[in-house]
Amino acid sequence: MRKFNNLLLVALFFISATVLGQTKLTGTVVDEMGEPLPGASVLVKGTSNGAASDFNGEFMLNSNSNSGIVVVSFVGYTSKEVAYTSAKTNLGTIQLEMSNLLGEVVIQGVIDVAKDRQTPVAASTIKAAVIQEKLGSQEFPEVLKSTPSVYATKSGGGFGDARINIRGFDQRNTAVLINGVPVNDMENGWVYWSNWAGLSDVTSAMQVQRGLGSSKLAISSVGGTINVITRTANQKEGGAVAASFGNDGYMKYKASYSTGKLDNGLSASVLLSRTQGDGYVDGTKFLGHNYFLAFGYEINDAHSLEFTFTGAPQWHHQRSWAETISTYQRYGEGGVPNIKYNAAWGYLNGEEFSFRRNFYHKPVMSLNYDWKINESSKLSSILYASWGRGGGTGPIGSVGGIRDFDSRLRDANGIVRFDDIVKWNSGQSGHGFGIPDRTGGTVNDRRNGLTRRASMNSHNWYGIIANFHNDANENLSWDLGVDLRTYKGIHYRVVNNILGATGYTDNRDSNNPNRNITDFVEASPSFNPWQSIADQQKIEYYNDGDVNWLGAFGQVEYKNDDISTFIQAGVSRQGFQRVDYFNLAPADQKSGFKNIWGGNVKGGINWNINEKHNVFGNAGYYSKQPLFDGVYTSFRDNRINPFLSNEKILGIEAGYGFKSENYNVKLNLYRTSWKDRFLRANGSARNNFIQVSGVEQVHMGAELETTARFGNLTIESMLSIGDYEYKGTAVGTEYDQDNTLVRSNVPFYLDGVKVGDAAQTTARIGFTYKVSEGLKFDISQFYASRLYSRINPSDFTTLADNAKGSLQLPGHSLMDAGVSYKWKLGDKKSINFRFNVNNLTNETYISDGFTNIHADGSNPTYNGIDVRNRVYFGFGRTWNGSIRFNF
Repeated sequence: MRKFNNLLLVALFFISATVLGQTKLTGTVVDEMGEPLPGASVLVKGTSNGAASDFNGEFMLNSNSNSGIVVVSFVGYTSKEVAYTSAKTNLGTIQLEMSNLLGEVVIQGVIDVAKDRQTPVAASTIKAAVIQEKLGSQEFPEVLKSTPSVYATKSGGGFGDARINIRGFDQRNTAVLINGVPVNDMENGWVYWSNWAGLSDVTSAMQVQRGLGSSKLAISSVGGTINVITRTANQKEGGAVAASFGNDGYMKYKASYSTGKLDNGLSASVLLSRTQGDGYVDGTKFLGHNYFLAFGYEINDAHSLEFTFTGAPQWHHQRSWAETISTYQRYGEGGVPNIKYNAAWGYLNGEEFSFRRNFYHKPVMSLNYDWKINESSKLSSILYASWGRGGGTGPIGSVGGIRDFDSRLRDANGIVRFDDIVKWNSGQSGHGFGIPDRTGGTVNDRRNGLTRRASMNSHNWYGIIANFHNDANENLSWDLGVDLRTYKGIHYRVVNNILGATGYTDNRDSNNPNRNITDFVEASPSFNPWQSIADQQKIEYYNDGDVNWLGAFGQVEYKNDDISTFIQAGVSRQGFQRVDYFNLAPADQKSGFKNIWGGNVKGGINWNINEKHNVFGNAGYYSKQPLFDGVYTSFRDNRINPFLSNEKILGIEAGYGFKSENYNVKLNLYRTSWKDRFLRANGSARNNFIQVSGVEQVHMGAELETTARFGNLTIESMLSIGDYEYKGTAVGTEYDQDNTLVRSNVPFYLDGVKVGDAAQTTARIGFTYKVSEGLKFDISQFYASRLYSRINPSDFTTLADNAKGSLQLPGHSLMDAGVSYKWKLGDKKSINFRFNVNNLTNETYISDGFTNIHADGSNPTYNGIDVRNRVYFGFGRTWNGSIRFNF
């Protein structure tokens, strides 16, 4: 018995030691304004044991020691050390002071987020509070223009039509991930921000990694990777209601509520919003909604689930064609361009109507599963699906041979005369076009006038990403995972509005010619994401693009107090299939899958020289499969591109960081070579095209970020200087519209020509001053120069063209300002006010150029630019204000 009692005492001792050693630490991390800091790093000092705060800044961490110190850090803030004991496990509210707006976020799961002074890549992170304050009525990508080598514009100016370039590479070659899930279109690589118009409402943090980045997936991160981390179901109980207003009828309403994690492990969060306005550009009215639903279930300490469903159905009128500078001047006053001019719109029966209207609904549904297998191993996976329904409208047909762009269809102000078009289409007199009335003996004589059609681009997308992580020891860890996707893009046209004609006949379907169209599809988003499109009557074209993706990846990472290094490798097989229902006989409609292998390998090392200085370097090689139109170059058949090859990207980067209590500096140097690009140029005849091969781009540059704090004043600055140009002479092969060879070995003298579409020099300085508790002001100045117009290889068919180079547009400088006030109503409630003014000085500037016509003295110029060039002007002065009640 004594022996048994002794054994029992020993067992109880070890059990007690184990229990006492498992100290559960909790707390909340907030910023200097008392706002939560989601994704803050909480690490037990001297160990690799850590956790990340949730959307409300709350964290929970198990420690194997009864006492010690935790280090709390977050992007842009000075780290803080907090002691704990067995008697003090709730660390309460931990407030961090601002130090640097760019730095560390730690997120677990399938999301790859760079960590400051650890992950050897150039990264900048923006948290939710900054997005909520400074974005206002701007487009979501524009919040990133404060970071180096990022050029974001509103493009045509329609709601959600913004675009972004990173290090000179456009959105097709910049990977966008939402909670670790890639969202770039699997056919053309594009990201349509109007489909994500409500994303800013649910974002807890956003990080841009410039260069090849740290993502383990074999994705198109040539220029960089944008990681967007959204809110979760597991949030503190509470909610918010908000209203925003601004210029040109902008109004937004938003409400959210979270239950918090209940005793049974369940949690839920919901957000709804509505946005509408007339648009800054003439004729760009819009209406958008956003919904976000999240349900979480913590089964036990080892297993947890989270289901999310979010979408943003919207419609907006567009300005999708850049006019010549002379056209903007024609509808301005005294030679001053009317930067709001839009040639696509007018009035129909007294209501705003446009040839160009985008409408779409692209919800994303996902299920996350996290399994903590043991203390050293974890499996994170996400199963997701997306269904896109919608498209964009445009004109088709004519008014007695007069096409939609003809000035005779517009009044003295350049507004489309839609009511008169209806008169002509329906056979009425009084249209005033100077052509005979459209009359005839039969109804069919009044069919197929100038019509508004809709180009539909729907899709069904399903995928799964799974990542297994193992900590071999406190310094070494490794990951293995898979990335599986299947995608079907469905492309066709429908009739939307016949504008008074008696009907429409389509003769483009070779398998079913001379069809009378009786189904007119509404140009509004369907709130049903699973809407059937089988019964919609197609016109002009009808084809599918099928893409299958099989990917695998792995990573090994080593880190200690001074050194952190990683090496990654990924491989993917993309299968492309084209199905053409109109141009090919039923037996020949499917092409079969063309499978292409690709992949990447990259690695880097960071050395923390001491507490203030660190240096890093990375390098990577990426063999990137071409986009869909590089596999099937013709829109009339399924023949494979005979010059098909992968694009090759080689990137190298080095960086230096200095971090102290009040000063932070980051300096990066980079070089990216992109070979074997696929480009298409205009041919020698209408509808001919030239497939260009042997294209190489080299992008290199330097990036500098600094932050300094003097009491209540914080000064941020950035400078990026790039050199983006083509190398060598490319060669093209010309085909006609039937894909028949016309000529080969067409030279394009591109060597040394500057890459267009993005400012190669950008700079910014910003000041934030905290006046008192809850009140602060901020003002910033942004400068962009060495912005070149987009080029077409057909502009450089001679050495003389090469000598002229790309057309350089004038630089511009923009000032933004804002004020914030937070009125606290107790511990949990507050009212927040914000007011922004963008382009405070109302500067007129060119943001995008589309042609390459150099001034030669024979034509008028505007700021040194030949007025025949097609451009978009940026927005003038705009303003917005908001009020938000948190409870």
